[in-house]
Order: sequence, then structure tokens, then C-alpha cells
Amino acid sequence: EVQLQASGGGMVQPGGSLTLSCAVSGVTFDEYAIGWFRQAPGKERDGVSCISHSGMSTYYGNAVKGRSTISRDDYKNTVTLQMSNLEPEDTAVYYCAADDGVLGRGCSTFPRDSAMKHWGKGTLVTVSS
Repeated sequence: EVQLQASGGGMVQPGGSLTLSCAVSGVTFDEYAIGWFRQAPGKERDGVSCISHSGMSTYYGNAVKGRSTISRDDYKNTVTLQMSNLEPEDTAVYYCAADDGVLGRGCSTFPRDSAMKHWGKGTLVTVSS
């Protein structure tokens, strides 16, 4: 069974930083692309970042480009998303998702989430003073 567990959410002041982690189990981790998506109240889910199965390619949504860094640790089966200079508009539930990067589409549809087959429960990020 594929499981993704997102963690690291919380409340942070504007201008602050946060690191989200996604722990993945039940798959051959280094064959899977991992993406981060977010959904704010009343809005559609949109893409934050995605990293290919090899780690050689990374993608960022326009709203977070230049403020975020995604990385993966294939020994720990985790993907980390570092976010800085956070804004109230970054307030959302953040989800990590996975797709087979070897036999599937991986990050190819990012920032759309249509390629991602496996999803974890989200973690809430609130940016507020």
C-alpha cells in the first residue's frame, strides 16, 4: 500500500520560513516523482513544486518560484520543501503526491495534478501576523 505522510505545517508570520516533509512508503521510492500541491479555502488545488524520480529535474509554481526549494533523500524516502518569505497568500493545506516517474508521467503535467496517482493527507500552513 502506497502511503504519503506530509508534515511540518503550522503557523508562521509573514516573511517567515517553513520546511515541509513528505515521507513515502510502499513504493520503490527512487522510481517515483513527488509533487507538492496546495489548496486554499474556496480555491482550486494548484501546483507548488515537483521533483522527478531521479532528482535531476525540479519544477515550481509561479507563486512560489524563487522562494522555495524542493529536494529528495532517497535513503530516507522523503521529499522536503523549504519555503521562505512566506506571505498570507501561501495559507493553504499542502499535500504531497506521487506518480511513477519511470513507467508513468511523473512531473510531466505539473503544475496540474492530473498525473499524480497517490496522495497523502495534507498539512495546514497558516501565514498570519
